[in-house]
Amino acid sequence: MKEENKAPKKGGQSIFRKKWFFPAVYLTIAALLLAVVVWYQNIDNQLPEAGDDQELGDNYTPNPHDEDAAPVMDSQEVIKMPVADQEQAEIVTKFFDYDASQEDRESALILHNNRYYQSTGVDIVYPNGEAFDVLAALSGTVSEVKEDPLLGNVVVLTHDNGVTTYYASLGEVGVKAQDEVKQGDVIGTAGENIFGQNNGVHVHFEIRKDEKVFNPEEFFNQPVSKLESTESEDVSEEDTSSINSEEVDSNEATENTEEGETSETETDEPKEDEESKDDSKEEENSTDSEE
Repeated sequence: MKEENKAPKKGGQSIFRKKWFFPAVYLTIAALLLAVVVWYQNIDNQLPEAGDDQELGDNYTPNPHDEDAAPVMDSQEVIKMPVADQEQAEIVTKFFDYDASQEDRESALILHNNRYYQSTGVDIVYPNGEAFDVLAALSGTVSEVKEDPLLGNVVVLTHDNGVTTYYASLGEVGVKAQDEVKQGDVIGTAGENIFGQNNGVHVHFEIRKDEKVFNPEEFFNQPVSKLESTESEDVSEEDTSSINSEEVDSNEATENTEEGETSETETDEPKEDEESKDDSKEEENSTDSEE
């Protein structure tokens, strides 16, 4: 009887032959893939989106190239007319300017007690003489509130760089000294006063910088910096005029010096004549004595 040599079966081959092996492998791979997908989704949800609001730290620096960043607003205010409706407002008394036309100069004169005064601001009225609210032309601080016998109730606001705005002929006043007001806040109502009684209900408005008055009409809807540029131009013109005056003084001094030298020359000639006359007299006396 022949002995059959039976080769031992390998354990790996027997596992592969199992019916459950390949389905188990497929399920394991699918479970791993599913775990990876779930893990990736959790990480993606934890990352903040670009549009979400984030808590900014103390060291946060905004990106200037960010399209969603809000633009920086210019802090320089524009001088506004102290009324709510500029289209209805009418300037009946202008600022007196020597360089203005004759008509504007005449409308800038105020008659009081049979005497004309030059206006240092503008008088503003509404149609049909109706009352209206007086607004702050610029943001600032109320530095003074007073009642003047001729000008009526007066409010003065101070602003940066030595600028002040002046509101007179007010009926009612809604602010007090040291109040902080913003541009457009109501500071009172237009009223009447004795000095500008011909204008009826109105407000008298002035703009000043370092105690110098400016024509408000030239600065309405203009930035405050225009006051500084205008003031610098005035200073340069004054410097030029002072230089011209110095030149004139030096020329006059030169002319006076030349005239002085001429007068001295003219006065020297008579002295020579007098000396010659004295010499001739001495010669005559000596001749007489010899004889």
